[in-house]
Amino acid sequence: MSPSFGRGAMTNSWSDLKNAEVFLIAGSNCAENHPIAMKWINRAKEKGAKIIVVDPRFTRTASKADIFAQIRPGTDIAYLGAIINYILEQKLYDQNYVLNFTNALTKISKDYKFEDGLFSGYDPKTRKYAMASWGYQLGPDKKPLKAETIEDQDSVFSKLKAHYSRYTFETAEKISGIPAAKIKEIADVFCKGKPGSILYALGMTQHTTGVQGIRAYAIIQLLLGNIGKAGGGINALRGEPNVQGSTDMANLVSNLPGYLPHPINTDKTIRDYLVRSGSFFEKHLVAQLKAWFGENATKENDYGFSYLPKTNPTVNATMIKLFEMMNKGQFKLLFNVGSNSSVSIPDLKLVRSALAKLDMLVVSDLFEIETAQFWRAPGVNPADIKTEVIMFPAAFVYEKAGSMSNSSRWIQWKEAALKPLGDSLPDLDMLDHLFKKIRKLYAGSTDVKDAPILKARWDYGEHTSALKVLQELSGYDETTGKLFPTIGDYLKAPIGTASTGCWIYAGVTGNGNLAARRNNTDPSGLGLFKEWSFAWPGNVRILYNRASCDEAGQPVDAKRKLIWWDAAAKVWAGNDGGDLVDKTKGPETPEGKLSFRMNPEGVGRLFAATYMSGMPAEPPADGLPAVGIRAAGTCVDGPFPEFYEPTESPTTNILHPKVSISPCALVVSTQIGKSEEFPHVLTTYGVVEHFCAGGITRNIP
Repeated sequence: MSPSFGRGAMTNSWSDLKNAEVFLIAGSNCAENHPIAMKWINRAKEKGAKIIVVDPRFTRTASKADIFAQIRPGTDIAYLGAIINYILEQKLYDQNYVLNFTNALTKISKDYKFEDGLFSGYDPKTRKYAMASWGYQLGPDKKPLKAETIEDQDSVFSKLKAHYSRYTFETAEKISGIPAAKIKEIADVFCKGKPGSILYALGMTQHTTGVQGIRAYAIIQLLLGNIGKAGGGINALRGEPNVQGSTDMANLVSNLPGYLPHPINTDKTIRDYLVRSGSFFEKHLVAQLKAWFGENATKENDYGFSYLPKTNPTVNATMIKLFEMMNKGQFKLLFNVGSNSSVSIPDLKLVRSALAKLDMLVVSDLFEIETAQFWRAPGVNPADIKTEVIMFPAAFVYEKAGSMSNSSRWIQWKEAALKPLGDSLPDLDMLDHLFKKIRKLYAGSTDVKDAPILKARWDYGEHTSALKVLQELSGYDETTGKLFPTIGDYLKAPIGTASTGCWIYAGVTGNGNLAARRNNTDPSGLGLFKEWSFAWPGNVRILYNRASCDEAGQPVDAKRKLIWWDAAAKVWAGNDGGDLVDKTKGPETPEGKLSFRMNPEGVGRLFAATYMSGMPAEPPADGLPAVGIRAAGTCVDGPFPEFYEPTESPTTNILHPKVSISPCALVVSTQIGKSEEFPHVLTTYGVVEHFCAGGITRNIP
């Protein structure tokens, strides 16, 4: 979703689902695995909403569907592409929305091409694309050129139409196994039942083309004008509680907290970092460095940028590759917190072999999980294992205070219900003790590499407080020592005078702990519940809600009003907080027109172009590389979703037989068998009675 909308988060909320007229549930069995979502879906169904379910299995969710389609696993883009083609051919798109809130009119580079399953710029040796040809045509001011009409052959809209013209219902049937008539029925019902909501979970993401499948959802919803509106959106159903919170805090290999791009090894200074990422991130990165290093982060030392670890973009550091590197002896210690790789990673032999190459394995968990017991596996002689295994007994979720951020981006506070048993400790206490012990070991060191440990601001007191951590995330005015009341106050502060551990959380504790609010009144009747907890950013409940209004700033759906421009007061008002750059800028201003403000173009992206906004018309006089404002998100495997067979599929891709699977798919070195030896298709799904890797559910009596 990030390359489409500018953020990767779920666009709407659980309680907003009641506003939908139709649902497309594909890649989720929410009736079993997400009962809270189903609660609100059922409320919509009671009012006449239709439910469409696409799934390889007839699930309990499918049993509630008005339309069920059984699909060959991994072929979602085929039927979604046919729906996109149908929308374009039958002119079912929301023309006003498409023209004003998407990049449909923008002109694409003359060098862009798509032929025989490959986009322009492909290098078969590296299995990667050079993306220069995926850019826009730029004017002298370095801004994208726009066509007069969407029919212009260089426009995004025309390129979109040409790309999906191959995706007929009949072709989609041959690929997906869903009858052509059924796909047409799905298209008719979903396109006419506005607003429509799309829901997915791991059933969509766990594919070699999962990202592009979700991109296809985004294109459909942008064409239909369903993003930014109550009852619309794309809603991601997470695999467990607080997935949103963990990604907010950078549980992703490519991010720092708040979705700041992670520095790479060629970034020697903040300026180097901004050349790649854009000046938009300067304030937030500096504020994060101030939060982490305090008075040791100054303008003179580049705010301690050298203290941050840098990643190597040529090294794949994702989970499977990490264990491959570990198996080669490249790691001495693994600190394993809340993960059970011996169960969750399919190559168990690799995991056990890699763990045996470590000097030490530290496992923090509630139970002695399989990963901690790898040395007891059948056929393994413990005497041959050199790895020292240390257990840190962790507190259960109800034994510790803190926040949990749900899929709706609601930061919800909880207190500990009871004290941890025995030697168990909350994660925060555990990490606090560990850091303090480590810092003592480094005391007096003058080695440059030890500076980040010695210079870190670690002021959580003798006994750590989860609330104090949340306040650090919310942000301080470093000149006064006071918390910022709102995200607006944080944004107004000069660079270097603010600190925040996660800028998107700014304001959550500015006027008391707003995450602890439990007022469930809903004056709007739209399920916004604005006084219940706090949603990032700035308590906005439905993202991109500027797109719920027309060019004059007035709601296009009189029944589901989110925000509007109050001409008399000269401010954006409404039932929801405005997802806007500046609430005092009217709809006729450049700022007031931005419906997708986190994208450099300010609009939703049908075509995921390469683009950096704010580039100067002339190179800097000092000869240094120019710094733009914000780089667009891209997909490494193409600017449009294209159907490719699953990597190990025995079936030929009828759209382009010479390029059957994704040309960018990461093919692991593990030996792959033949379909004749194993003529089965495996799918993954969540077992509601068995929580994730089962460390809890298999140990509770």
